[in-house]
Amino acid sequence: MKVYETSIPGVGRKYELDRGTDRLVVLLRHDGERELYRRMDDENEKLLDLAGAEARKLATILAGGYFQPVEHDAVELPLGDAIIEWVDVTDASPLSGSTLDEAAIRGETGATVIAVQRARETHPAPDSDFEVRGDDALVAVGTREELADLARLAER
Repeated sequence: MKVYETSIPGVGRKYELDRGTDRLVVLLRHDGERELYRRMDDENEKLLDLAGAEARKLATILAGGYFQPVEHDAVELPLGDAIIEWVDVTDASPLSGSTLDEAAIRGETGATVIAVQRARETHPAPDSDFEVRGDDALVAVGTREELADLARLAER
């Protein structure tokens, strides 16, 4: 991503981040205020105004100072190709109201349910007669594809 920097006399500095299809424009004013715009086809859309403290907080968040996401392609997983994810069950899901045995999740998706989160309560290693409800979160292990299949099943 290319960054262009321009001095604006009496105002401050302008930074433009070229993202290919559009540009993010940051105006850093001498008074410490920041303005953020999105430029597409020579039209500017103002996104927000930020005070100095707000801008520094946002910059820290964007830089990963509060949470450092994991780049999946660059990580060696201790479970091989398997990962653990939380999958939300909707009320309309065919899983809602059925037991884990009836749902046959592993046979349908290849994923394995290792726990169920219900409101503030966690049910680790649920038995096959555990009944799944809408608004449950299934903690499951499997490959990305298996977990994507489970998510599709849980959202229906």
